[in-house]
Amino acid sequence: QKHHQTYVTNYNKAVEQLFQALNKVDTSTVVQLQGAIKFNGGGHVNHSIFWKNLAPVHEGGGEPPHSSLGWAIDTHFGSLEALIQKMSAEGAALQGSGWVWLGLDTEFKRLVVETTANQDPLVTKAPTLVPLLGIDVWEHAYY
Repeated sequence: QKHHQTYVTNYNKAVEQLFQALNKVDTSTVVQLQGAIKFNGGGHVNHSIFWKNLAPVHEGGGEPPHSSLGWAIDTHFGSLEALIQKMSAEGAALQGSGWVWLGLDTEFKRLVVETTANQDPLVTKAPTLVPLLGIDVWEHAYY
């Protein structure tokens, strides 16, 4: 509640400042705010997905994927275990803070594993990527 709320509060503040700067045609402030909007907006989007990924068994979480997702994982990665190994390796190799993602590439109709730095959402890699599972590899994720 506190951690995630900080992203929402700071995003809303940056967007409000952006509208004010746009109304004043203050280009330098508009440019300056882009980083805060990306970081805090991404933090909100990423954590919103992350909390849903942490669902308990009685809410649909904790079980290996079945049906079409299970089939796609086997098809694109060989097995669930191979996907877990790939995501673990990609996350461990990420320098600094960021995320490792299982995503759906809607253009190529396949599952992909991607990483993003800081709070960059998966869509910053390509507009055709839809996040399915995000793993937070920021240092606070290990507290």
